[in-house]
Amino acid sequence: EMECRVLSIQSHVVRGYVGNKSASFPLQVLGFEVDSINSVQFSNHTGYAHWKGQVLTADELHVLYEGLKLNNVNHYDYVLTGYTRDTSFLEMVVDIVQELKRQNPNLVYVCDPVLGDHGSMYVPENLYPVYKGKVVPVADIITPNQFEAEILCKRALKATEDVLFKVMDLLHAMGPDTVVITSSDLPSSLGVNYLIALGSQKKVKPDGTKVTQRIRMEIPKVDAVFVGTGDLFAAMLLAWTHHHPSDLKTACEKTVSVMHHVLKRTISCAKAMAGDGKKPSASQLELRMVQSKMDIENPEIVIEATVL
Repeated sequence: EMECRVLSIQSHVVRGYVGNKSASFPLQVLGFEVDSINSVQFSNHTGYAHWKGQVLTADELHVLYEGLKLNNVNHYDYVLTGYTRDTSFLEMVVDIVQELKRQNPNLVYVCDPVLGDHGSMYVPENLYPVYKGKVVPVADIITPNQFEAEILCKRALKATEDVLFKVMDLLHAMGPDTVVITSSDLPSSLGVNYLIALGSQKKVKPDGTKVTQRIRMEIPKVDAVFVGTGDLFAAMLLAWTHHHPSDLKTACEKTVSVMHHVLKRTISCAKAMAGDGKKPSASQLELRMVQSKMDIENPEIVIEATVL
């Protein structure tokens, strides 16, 4: 198989797993060459009491990209991006993606449009029009949560499955052929300990007709706050859609199964370290990525998707 190269523009932490640290190792384990540009370099993620570090500016991003271009190594199969706080940085990412797509029309841009969750924004409001007007239109695969999907479509509705698929159709119309709503407020038939994720993929059949595959997954909730899970999810969706390009069901099953194994290992290690009944610390809850190498390479499917 030809080498497959990913340009991952994300945050970097010295200690722990978030952003590029969360995405690079699992992608490399699955055979991808990963070139990382660190949008920030922090000592650790911001869930700790203290953090120190540097932030990359849009101009500095441009300089790094120019260096790649001068050496004629700006050839990528995938671009992966996550959390960003700065509009000019985000606009520079869009410029780079557009140029890389001119180089390689088959390039796939996987974007986690990180805006917020459960009704509150994590990022400055002025990022929203950039995502809606510039980023989502050049993206091929997006992984919003329900709140982000609704913001991008300007719809905060009483969520039903039908409503969310309409929202996903609106997102498809903006550009991306694959949309996965990673978590929703929909009630699960399996009870309160499960959350529902939805996926929708537009495909063109060999005879030229267009079809949309839609799936639903019931995912067991994990009772802890992890950082870096969204980054891992987007990276795994990139990898498994690459291996199963016209089978969203299998790609999503493998993605959420990897997540399940990593989180289960992380929580049991964290609880063991914290000791009886004590709440694990941010440091104890860092994803057990290296220890999960086997699960990343060959995940036992523990969550099945329903094709709707």
